[in-house]
Amino acid sequence: MPNPSTNAKQNQQTHALRELLRIVVSGNAFYQPILRQAGLSEIDALTVEDFIDRMPLTTKQQLVDDQQAYPPYGSNLSQPIEHYTRFCQTSGTTGKPLRVIDTADSWQSLLDVWRLVFEQAGCKPGDRVLFAFSFGPFLGFWTAYEAGAQMGLMCLPAGGMSSSARLAMIQDNAVTTVCCTPTYAMHLAQVAAQEGIDLSKTSVERLIVAGEPGGSLTAVRERIESAWGAKLYDHHGMTEVGPVTYQDNAPGSPPGCLRIAADAFLVEVIDPQTTQHVEPGTEGELVLTTLKRTAWPLLRYRTGDLVKKDSEDPMRLVGGILGRIDDMVLIRGVNVYPSAVDAVVRRFDEVTEYEVLLEQAGAMRELSLRIEPSQACRDAKGLCSRVGEALRDALSLRVKVEVAEPGTLPKFEMKAKRWREVTS
Repeated sequence: MPNPSTNAKQNQQTHALRELLRIVVSGNAFYQPILRQAGLSEIDALTVEDFIDRMPLTTKQQLVDDQQAYPPYGSNLSQPIEHYTRFCQTSGTTGKPLRVIDTADSWQSLLDVWRLVFEQAGCKPGDRVLFAFSFGPFLGFWTAYEAGAQMGLMCLPAGGMSSSARLAMIQDNAVTTVCCTPTYAMHLAQVAAQEGIDLSKTSVERLIVAGEPGGSLTAVRERIESAWGAKLYDHHGMTEVGPVTYQDNAPGSPPGCLRIAADAFLVEVIDPQTTQHVEPGTEGELVLTTLKRTAWPLLRYRTGDLVKKDSEDPMRLVGGILGRIDDMVLIRGVNVYPSAVDAVVRRFDEVTEYEVLLEQAGAMRELSLRIEPSQACRDAKGLCSRVGEALRDALSLRVKVEVAEPGTLPKFEMKAKRWREVTS
């Protein structure tokens, strides 16, 4: 028999989708012609299935092109421009930055999802949250900070500070929660060890991480939790759609899963090549429709995130974000994602940092690694050999691994950029 709670959720999403489309049809110059051409102007009897069958996918390039045609913010606006009070933009790491603006109501819808992230991590009024990154135009920092303040958390900004200063701030203010990237959580732990600070004896109870797939990888999670003596919680989002997921802590949920905020998104997973829907349990590209962010909406937006929808629960992503479709590289016939390499390297506590080099060797690409051993490592060459063997077992590839001198590889506060192209 149908699950009543499932039917109720489907009815809620149908209602939210119709409300969104009414707003878009009445005043959004970007989507109005697309909806008309798809035959989606009549909203009252529209089902989710109708929408998915007839509505074309939206790509980031379409939005960038639209902003170039109608600068500076494009035509994907459902309200008069004077109603918009918030500005963010994407990093531009895979093309021209995309500007995203919000009205107060749309902005609040993003804060509501971030409240879920905090609540599912166990945060409560009175907790003290350190934001260990420099605030810029990227959306995630601001939504997290403001959502925390709304729910009664003390929010400590730690931008423009050294790692040592941030560690001192954690100790001096009895911080209970640290928000950062997985890479920076590991880096802070290394700095703490160098300065003789036992993080397990600080007041930190949890770390909330995002920006990289690492938070849902077992090796990364275990390494961070061991170093900090605290619980790690993953989540993910992007400037285009806002915060999307929180860590699934429901009884019986497999470890390393993320749950999509069902009230805020209509969710699909497609084959990135054919754009056809894939079966649950199969990897594919995450496609989202923003049900609550009506002032800057996205309909069937291709996120570029590689995910696997749970076979039993369609709002649960097994293994979190598995990688980025555009980050995949082909090495001697094998598809390699950065997250797969990270999952292997982070098994080795003696590796403090690493770099991946891509080189064109004739008709084929080659992949090699440089690893920076910790001060405790007594056999750097042996470590290289063990890392190389683990990569070969995991990827079915021979990967050359070499030693980098301590302190020579870059350290990352934001999203780590470890992969780089080299010329012969």
